[in-house]
Amino acid sequence: MNPERVILHVDMDMFYVAVELRERPELRGKPVVVGSAGPRGVVAAASYEARRFGVFSAMGSIHAQRLCPDAIFLPGNHALYQEVSTEVHNIFHSVTPHVEGLALDEAFLDVTGSLKIFGSAVEIAELLRHRIRTEIDIPCSVGIATNKFIAKIASKAAKPIATAEGVREGKGVVQVESGSELSFLHPLPIKSLWGVGPVTQEKLDRIGIKTIGDLAALPLHVLTVAVGEAHGRHLHDLSHGRDERPVESERDVKSIGHEETFNEDLFTYEEVHRHLVRLCDAVASRLRAHQTLARTLTLKVKFSDFHSITRSITADGGKSSGPSLVDALTPLLKNINLAPGVRLLGVSTSNFTDERAQPSLFDEDQVRDDSWDQASEAIDHIREKFGKGAIRPGSAL
Repeated sequence: MNPERVILHVDMDMFYVAVELRERPELRGKPVVVGSAGPRGVVAAASYEARRFGVFSAMGSIHAQRLCPDAIFLPGNHALYQEVSTEVHNIFHSVTPHVEGLALDEAFLDVTGSLKIFGSAVEIAELLRHRIRTEIDIPCSVGIATNKFIAKIASKAAKPIATAEGVREGKGVVQVESGSELSFLHPLPIKSLWGVGPVTQEKLDRIGIKTIGDLAALPLHVLTVAVGEAHGRHLHDLSHGRDERPVESERDVKSIGHEETFNEDLFTYEEVHRHLVRLCDAVASRLRAHQTLARTLTLKVKFSDFHSITRSITADGGKSSGPSLVDALTPLLKNINLAPGVRLLGVSTSNFTDERAQPSLFDEDQVRDDSWDQASEAIDHIREKFGKGAIRPGSAL
């Protein structure tokens, strides 16, 4: 552990629901679920009032409705969530350039170099919470520690808790001081460790391991026999509070993408292509927000039997407009047999660059890409002023 580092994990509380409640304040205090209520629907997020009944994210919507018959289902608005997430990340960047986004609703921040400017770690955490609450009107919780692993566990400890009796207010900020990491970690249940799912937990149960402290006291060779060499070493390090991973700034993000699971399988090229256009537009918007261009584009298709395939293409120059992504990925889609029924479609980009292909007077594709890039920038300005829904790609309507 590096006692000099100060790492924050900032996690929005029930992010999708919080954004929806901002738009519909009359639903505050009620069991709200974001996700499709259909037979194949999945809960994307649940309010703490819904969690009292055992409703959690990734749960099937039918099961959630059985647990909480009064749950109010909202379909969700990913474009709005992306917009709000960008606002939140702008606040993060106002205190440090070292921001590693994990998802729309959480990020690691290395604020080691910000202490002299903004005060103590707790003061920075409270500043972030205050600004996000007052400027964006959503709540968040913050964990502070000397590494990413412990900071993430600390942020969970700072969150509100839903119980059968009601919703208990969280601390908001939890700091694990340098030198107190093990006293914080060791009483926690073993499932708190990254990498301990039901299968690993069952293996550890068999040898009497219930807490992180139990695991830390276990000889390494016994642990590796129980769960495997690599996994055992990983868990052993975490149980001793060791995690030297740096906060990778968003400029160092390895891929940018988006995927969607459909309520009903899609069987025709026209249907799938319409969603491809929409996904490419969303991914391109994120590329431009990161001020980067992607050379490698990947198309992911998951079928009704859960079998999935991916197809990739690498271009000579970088791309950041929706139409240029669509042009590159459409030939890949045309060569995929969609007859089994498409359950999920995804678009991801990687191999980032700051350079476009060298322009040529005879390269019509490059001229078209440059024109689309200029148009896309204009569209970004319109969306910034009037909202994400102000302009949508025509073939995705």
